[in-house]
Amino acid sequence: MNVFGFDFGTTNSLISVIRGNRAICFLDEEDRPIPSVVCYEGAQKILGRNAKDRLAKSGLGVQGNIVQSPKMYLGRDSVFVEGVERTPVDMVSDVVQHVRQQATNSERNSEEISAVVVTIPVGMKGYQRRALRDAFKISGMNIRQFVHEPLAALYGLFRSRRFPEMRRRYNGKLILVFDWGGGTLDLTLCRVIDDMIVQLKNDGTDEVGGDVFDETIMNRLLQITRQTRSLSESVEVFPGAKSRLLHHCERAKIDLSTRSQVAIYVDSFFSGVKEEEFDYVLHQRDLEQLVKPLLDKGFERIRRVLSDAGYSMDEVALCVATGGMSNMPAIKQRLHEWFGPERVEIPDSTATLISEGAAWIAADSVRLILAKNIELELARNSFLPVVKAGTLMPNEHEENTQTLNLYCTDPRDGVAKLQLCAPKRPGKSVLTSEPRDILDVVTVKVDSKAQAFKERLELDTKLDDDLILKAHARSLNHKDEDYCEIHDLEFGLKLPHSTNRTDKTDTSCDNVNTRVANPPSGSISVRPNVAEDVDQFLVPGEYLYQYNPGYFDARRNPPELQRYERLYYEPCSICGKASNDPACKC
Repeated sequence: MNVFGFDFGTTNSLISVIRGNRAICFLDEEDRPIPSVVCYEGAQKILGRNAKDRLAKSGLGVQGNIVQSPKMYLGRDSVFVEGVERTPVDMVSDVVQHVRQQATNSERNSEEISAVVVTIPVGMKGYQRRALRDAFKISGMNIRQFVHEPLAALYGLFRSRRFPEMRRRYNGKLILVFDWGGGTLDLTLCRVIDDMIVQLKNDGTDEVGGDVFDETIMNRLLQITRQTRSLSESVEVFPGAKSRLLHHCERAKIDLSTRSQVAIYVDSFFSGVKEEEFDYVLHQRDLEQLVKPLLDKGFERIRRVLSDAGYSMDEVALCVATGGMSNMPAIKQRLHEWFGPERVEIPDSTATLISEGAAWIAADSVRLILAKNIELELARNSFLPVVKAGTLMPNEHEENTQTLNLYCTDPRDGVAKLQLCAPKRPGKSVLTSEPRDILDVVTVKVDSKAQAFKERLELDTKLDDDLILKAHARSLNHKDEDYCEIHDLEFGLKLPHSTNRTDKTDTSCDNVNTRVANPPSGSISVRPNVAEDVDQFLVPGEYLYQYNPGYFDARRNPPELQRYERLYYEPCSICGKASNDPACKC
């Protein structure tokens, strides 16, 4: 049984499968991806292209019962559609089931579609992934694994070319992939490391998706038309007319990728005036000026991803642009200015590449891996890997669990602080001095009068098939507990071994020289007070002196750091002031 690739997009969706050595995409009757739109008319459901086309027709009064991009509502309890309460899971399930039926009924398909690899935006939260999995189950499909959309696109690009050659060409090099689609702009900065593709930095936003461009174009053209024709804001438009104009603006945006101008015409638009129609000729250069603020905002996200990871544009060996917005001439031009034409790849299959990549991942049985260690910060700024980089992420119905037994080194404030973090650099072997990103902190109550290492703690961690890390901390004496979920992790793909490969290069991602950005200055951090083993050096000197003064006998040569800590917090023996008090002149 084949596992299919499913790109469930905000604007359009598509199923693909690999047969032989070729990706087969199940497009709709117009040979395009299927719109993620559902229209409810009583008990009847109208989906896909038919639902979207209704936005371009007048007199139907269907604006209130059409749901575009239902994926955006995942995570909410319910949404009201023309007064009827509906759950986002059910609405998504309706769209997913329609896309599945279209593919199942295709002349190019003879298989049941029951198992899929599903692509998701990099910014999709864990609870949204859970809801999406539920929607697929209702539709009769099991999600084998999730994959970020840019990562799937890159894998699809590699597999559409000479795979071993692409791996060798970009091995150890920096690749920027972004999917600028109708709903979101998703960015992944990654590196090919022998038999892995690992993510270094992710970013995603729904503020500059293609749908936002369409609405911006419509509002600006409507404003210009009112000014040109001296129509005040009191002049209303016919019901449903703005929806039809929005549809035409989207079409014009697409057409202007290959044409210099388009005419936008909507009859019966303005109500109560002699000339009711909306008629405007939009030029490509004018379009670029209308959407320039959105373009600037999107490219600032690209610049920020590189900056936050500590890289410059000159260090990017390949920039892969996918999604419908990538065909906009203004985006192409700016990419060429930033990276140079020879380093920019805008595939002809931008509309299908993500789905094809998911299908290749399914066909090659490629597993998702954790790109960076998940670590627990211990006392004295040491780090204990909780889940190591390179760990296979759980497939459907799988979990990766473990329990750590810990000690509290300094319970004086009555709280044990367990800080989870991830290095900025991928790989298992990371120096203690390298910067980390804080993922979350869990705290549990402990006995403030206890001595160091008397308070015992337990930390349970669990990685599940929705790519969520769950951490559960307990204090065994105080019986307190705390819990957190971490949804934003970086991943990688474990590439299949090539039969043509003859080199013996180390396949771990520890041997790569990955640069990291400098940590922000002036930040305040939690001082962890937990340890894996009993080690008196981990106890603050001023606290250790309270119950074990013999430790500081000069003949025992106590560590200089603890001696300093003990003396720093001890009042001056002459004036009684604190050691850091400027008034102390002794």
